[in-house]
Amino acid sequence: MRGLRKYLTPFAPDQSGAVSVLFELGGIIVICDAGGCTGNVCGFDEPRWHNLRSAVFSAGLRDMDAIMGRDDKLVTELADAATKIEASFAAVVGTPVPAVIGTDYRALARMAERACQLPVITVDTSGTKLYDDGARKAYRALFDRFARDTYPVEQGRIGVLGANPLDLSCTDADAIRAALPGTVCYGMGSTLDDVIRASSAERNVVVAPSGLAAAKLLEQRFGTPYEFLDPRFADGAQDAWLVPNSFANKRVLVVHQQVTAHSLRQLLLAHGAQSVTCATWFMQLPELTQPGDAHLVEEDDFAELVAEGAFDAIIGDPALWPIIPQFEGELIDLPHFALSGTLIKGTATLDGAR
Repeated sequence: MRGLRKYLTPFAPDQSGAVSVLFELGGIIVICDAGGCTGNVCGFDEPRWHNLRSAVFSAGLRDMDAIMGRDDKLVTELADAATKIEASFAAVVGTPVPAVIGTDYRALARMAERACQLPVITVDTSGTKLYDDGARKAYRALFDRFARDTYPVEQGRIGVLGANPLDLSCTDADAIRAALPGTVCYGMGSTLDDVIRASSAERNVVVAPSGLAAAKLLEQRFGTPYEFLDPRFADGAQDAWLVPNSFANKRVLVVHQQVTAHSLRQLLLAHGAQSVTCATWFMQLPELTQPGDAHLVEEDDFAELVAEGAFDAIIGDPALWPIIPQFEGELIDLPHFALSGTLIKGTATLDGAR
């Protein structure tokens, strides 16, 4: 039955992706909801919530507030919070409530800036799309608002776009920094000042599809070139788990966000794989899509792809394995937090072959 899920839980929605991008940047983040969406973000979709402090609030909209479009009440409460919290900016993140009533985000930002005396960005997420769409909008809004001045280019400085726990399945970007020295991972271990000085990067690396819109903006605005790469899986970065010839002449399926999957494809082909097919449940960029690659929507799509693909090994989130009980090849764990959340313990490694 199309649309029926027997094994997979709902994936992280767009407002969770937006909050993930903004979480560490020192701003006041207001999720424009009655409380439920904020509970989902903090309780399930943001693994840093229990370890790092961040000013994430619910707008606490009541029925009549939503029906009447009481933006003035939200602005008043945001201004009050700004007097009590030291913040460098404020952000309003959308949910189904403002989407249904047609909130004017540009007007809301102007009102809030006057009241708070802080720069304000808005992210028009609707709660009906997936996390990567919200992260894309948040990156784009963040750099469009703050990365305006041109700074001298610093040799060796690399900006990383798209790094967030929902894609990396970890709460810090140490693995990326280890594989790619000189990096600034925007939104993970960075500050708003790093965003402001984005033009000083020699180049940008897009590690997930959500970072592409911001990378294009920075290229257009400052001429900063960009490339697609998950540095954790660059050739030489993961020799410890690449057993010599373990993928030789094998047909491999990789299921993850597209940049990670494509980086693995290049690495495995370089180590002798016969073929590597990439599949994703999320954003699929034409720049990285090759013949045979698949965009998944239903559990049945994944089951059919595996049944028809004659693969020798599959790399993906272990939450997917119950969907394909008849598969007799290797199953190699590569967790994807946006897909399985806290159901699966572990980080993005490839030492889970079974």
